[in-house]
Formats: sequence, structure tokens, C-alpha cells
Amino acid sequence: MKSKKASAQLPITQKIGIVGGLGSLAGGDLFYKLVKSRAVLEDQGRFHFLLEQHPFKGAQLPLDAGASMTARKFYVFEVCKSFEQNGVQAILLPCFASQTFRAEIQDELGIPVLDMMQSLVQHIRRIAGPGSTLGVLASDYVRHCGLFERALGDEYALVYPDAQAQDALMRAMYGGSGIKDGHLDGVPLEAVYQACLSLKAQGATLIVPGMTELSLVSGGLQRRGIDVLDINDLYATFATQGTREPRDLPFKLGIVGGVGPAATVDFLGKVVASTPADRDQDHIKMVVDQNPQIPDRTANLVNDETDPTMAMYAACKRLESAGANAIAIPCNTAHAFVERIQEHLRVPIVNMLSETIAWIKHTYGADNAIGLLATSGTVASQVYHQAASRAGLTVIVPAPDYQKLVMQAIYGARGIKAGFTQGLCREQLLVAAEHLSQAGAKVLILGCTELPLVLSHCDAFDLSGRAVALVDPTMILARKCVALAHA
Repeated sequence: MKSKKASAQLPITQKIGIVGGLGSLAGGDLFYKLVKSRAVLEDQGRFHFLLEQHPFKGAQLPLDAGASMTARKFYVFEVCKSFEQNGVQAILLPCFASQTFRAEIQDELGIPVLDMMQSLVQHIRRIAGPGSTLGVLASDYVRHCGLFERALGDEYALVYPDAQAQDALMRAMYGGSGIKDGHLDGVPLEAVYQACLSLKAQGATLIVPGMTELSLVSGGLQRRGIDVLDINDLYATFATQGTREPRDLPFKLGIVGGVGPAATVDFLGKVVASTPADRDQDHIKMVVDQNPQIPDRTANLVNDETDPTMAMYAACKRLESAGANAIAIPCNTAHAFVERIQEHLRVPIVNMLSETIAWIKHTYGADNAIGLLATSGTVASQVYHQAASRAGLTVIVPAPDYQKLVMQAIYGARGIKAGFTQGLCREQLLVAAEHLSQAGAKVLILGCTELPLVLSHCDAFDLSGRAVALVDPTMILARKCVALAHA
């Protein structure tokens, strides 16, 4: 009978992926030892194993001290991403050379790549006292990288085979008739045996594997009196019996871009400028789906042209699949479609309009009328009006002739979407802004993400002697996203 504690620590079904192809026989051996492990045999319905193996040319290359890991890294990453996309909950990486860059792969994934060295270290600590001498059988590459020194060097004395025995070990493993090719007896086994004797001669009380293929010959060595650990057996036990803490992933912001393109770039700059950082690595991870082909939001709301909902939803789903923790849409008019999209997503869309209204109320109180400079689509959708009403605020919009000026400033031949930020478009916006100020607005929302490219967020902007506050929703959105990332 399972304890409540165990049930809380492990999901009902454990879907575990094994990266094969780095050493085909060793990967197969790990799969076998997983299937026959005690935890699996006791509860076979709980575990789902996936072994994924593809042709990898570098698998047969000897891991000498100067071996390049680039192709191996890319191979491992592609297989791990495939696992992640298929709902795998944890990944096994049965290759000591690949364990040297495990952390690099882990940083790019949302699921854990189980640390094979941790499984080894935990077992050694149970059976070997501090200060013991450990003999390590590893490739030249793993020795050169200092993998075992980092994991065990502070607690144990480490010795390696002498030069002659190490050369013979490398040939026995990677040679044309070596262990990686399935030759598990005869000359290859003798070479491994002699390497073990070299370690014992240096005082090693325990033989530690640094090559996963050693699991294939551990039985043969034990029959010859060599007590060598079976890393695949240890790794299998670690994967099926160990508990795992949830991954503490860095916050990733997804951005639906291209609505419009310049406004997206402006928003990215505001996120960067709003982030407290002393170095590049302190900034927020962001993934942008820049799709200028999303149908025009205003054209749909005003003229019943192509509905942008599907394109926006698809962009949000791509961001969700990319691991976004929250989604930002730096387009005011697009928020008319957010409510119908949000219920079908697993991650929240940060509502720029609601955040802007809340910020205005907190900063300027509820007594000041708010003027809205926005597209006719945003005005017609009433999304700002609804958000303001819920907060107890009042929104006023330009009269029709002045609204036309706002639209010309955005969409006109010399408008902002055409790349202009000075001249006629600015003059048209100022005329509309002054009109709202005369109508009693003390705060003006720059309610189209193109407008902050012309007018800047400020507390007191002079309009013919009248001071009004200009509020940039993309600035408010950027600050909110930074706050979420640091929460």
C-alpha cells in the first residue's frame, strides 16, 4: 500500500524519456534495467518509458581529450525538446561525456534532465567513507573536463589508470572490435580488467565507472574479482525511486508581436529599460511571435473585415508551447479579442487596459476625467470604457472630426504606421489631445501602441497652457511584466 506522502511526491504516472544513440548498447542496457527495477516491477502501471534514438555520427568517435561536443550537444537538445513536447516528465541522459554539459541543456528545458552523477555520488556516499580512494575508469575527455573532481574531489581521493592502461582502455572501448560495438569478452574485457588492476595498485578501494558501457561488462569484471559499480543500475534506481523537487524555472514572457511591428520593438525596449539589472543575465527571458500578418483589429471592429481572433490565438498557443509564463500583447485594439481567447489558454494574458486603468486610479485618483486617444476600433469596442467603469472612472473620447484626425495620424499616408513620428501626424494628435483637454480631460491615455512613438509618457504635458498627464499603456504593461518576473 502506498503512503500518502509518496503519492504526493510522485505523479500517478511517471513518463520518463531516455536519450538513446550516444551509445546504443548502453542506452538499451539502461532501458532493460529500468524495466526490471524493483519500483517498476512492483507497480508496472505507473511508469511509461520512451527510448528515442536517431543516427548520430559522432557516437562512434573516441572521446579523446580534445573531442568536440557541439554535435553531441545539439543532438541531445533536439531529443530532449522532442520529449518535452510529448509530455515527458523527466529525462535520462546515459552518457558521461554528455553529463559535462547537462546543465546547459537543462537551462533550455522546462523538465528535469536527471543528473547521472548525482545518482553515482549518492550511492558512493552510502558505501564509501570520506577520504576513501576511488579508482575512476573514464574516457580521456571526461578526465580532461574534471567531471569527477567537481563531483567527488572534495570528499575522496581520485586515481585513474596509468598511461599505458588508459590507452588500452580507450582502444577496448572505442576500437573497431571494442565494447561499444558489442565485443564484451576477450581482449576488450582483459584491457578493462588490467585498468582496474592499475587502479587497485594505486590504493583504490572502489572502482567507479566513468563510461556507461562499463555496465555491459560489470558482470564479467565481478566474476574476476573486481567490484565495479553498475552506473545504469544506479541511474535506473535513481529515476524510479528518487523524489524530485519541481524545477524553479526563470520567468519567460511571451509577446504577440507585429501588431504593429514598431510598437512591438518599442515595448521590448521598455521591458529592458524597466528591468533592474547589473548584467545581461539579469534581464527577462522573452519570446516574440512577430506576425504582422495578423488581420487588422480596427478593420474588423469597424468594417467587419477579417476576424483576427484565430491568428491571435495561434500566436498565443505558439508562445504557450515555447514555455511562456505570461503573454503580453502590445496592441490596445487587440484587447477587444482577449476575453474570447483567454479561456482557451493555460497561461494568462496580462491585460494592458486593466493595468493602465488601475495605474491611473492609483496615481491620479478617481476624480479626474480620462481622455482616450485610440483607434476607432478601440473606441467602438468600449474596452477602455468597460475597464474604467469597473474602476469607477469616466472615459471621454474625441468628437467624430477629431477622431478622424487620430486615425489619420495612425493610418494616414504620413501616419505612424507608415513610419512617420514627426510632422503632420504629430500635429494631428496634438489637435485631438487639446480637444480632449478642453473637454475636461486631465489624463490622456495614449491608447494605440503607435502613439508613444510620437508622444511620451509624462506627468505634465503642456497643451496651450493646460497641463495634462500622458499615460503610455505599453510602459504600464512593461512595468507590470517586470513585476511579474520578479514576483
